[in-house]
Amino acid sequence: MTRRLDAGADPESFGVGGSRPLHRAALFGSPEVVGELARRVPDVDALENGTTALWDATVAGRTENARALAAAGADPEWIGHGGWTPARLSLAGPEPGLFTPTGGRPELLGPPGAQPDPLDPPGHRPRLTDAERAVADEGRRLVAALGDFHYDGLGLASAAGIDAEEAIRRLEATPADRELMASVVADPLDHDMDDILRLVGVTTVPGGCVVTQPWGYGPSMPGIHTRLSTGTVSYGLYANPKSGNQGSIHRDGVCEGWDLHPGGGPYAGETPEQVLFSYVYAHHAVAYCLAYADLRPTDARAVLGPPDHWVELPDRDYWAT
Repeated sequence: MTRRLDAGADPESFGVGGSRPLHRAALFGSPEVVGELARRVPDVDALENGTTALWDATVAGRTENARALAAAGADPEWIGHGGWTPARLSLAGPEPGLFTPTGGRPELLGPPGAQPDPLDPPGHRPRLTDAERAVADEGRRLVAALGDFHYDGLGLASAAGIDAEEAIRRLEATPADRELMASVVADPLDHDMDDILRLVGVTTVPGGCVVTQPWGYGPSMPGIHTRLSTGTVSYGLYANPKSGNQGSIHRDGVCEGWDLHPGGGPYAGETPEQVLFSYVYAHHAVAYCLAYADLRPTDARAVLGPPDHWVELPDRDYWAT
């Protein structure tokens, strides 16, 4: 890379679309590449798609690259989505001590209108509010409790405030055939998808229940959520191996959001609360869906099985709401 830059390659343009190399390196490169590019660009805080390279590295959890950018002069106090700065947002991340405090910008010290703390004067350090810290702490707990697992092809419904028995009643489901379920669990690919799409697991967890199908999109169909979400909220997920995670929100039987991207990170236009939530669960789509419905499982059993109940859904059109 250094040879190409020395030979005249443009450090400000990458590829046909003119993407900024520093932003790409912040997400996918090494600290050494980030540092070299940062040294050569006229503005280390130049924007791409409305964010700086430092913001992108922080949100993506590339803490080594974020440090390299900060060392090169990138501003941890730049105000990004929802009024958050990289410095304050990082306090909710995997390395709360990522940035050394620099200055006393008010936005680092709490939400707008917050009163100064005489024991923590302006300019001392950024901090989270108690509510923000609670979101961060629960995110760390939930992500750790679920652990790492392969979930491509998974279908999931997270319903708040109802247990497995109530979910089964709302769905009018009946117990699944045990021999069939044993065969399906052993090798779902040995069965025609249409024949096993109405077989789902249902499990009670703290805060509500989870409907799961490790091999298919069944629990993400809208007809499931119009029934589950009566008087409450449900979040659906299909981890589509072809196109990525697809999410949906239903509240009291009405769809509020479709074709969402849970775990994709903060977006422009989100509220401060949404930005924090998206950051805490970035790259953790399953945890995002569970947390959205305020479910608090202590392990991944409700998602991966064995569930409390294997049931068969009635034969109906679940794409009609």
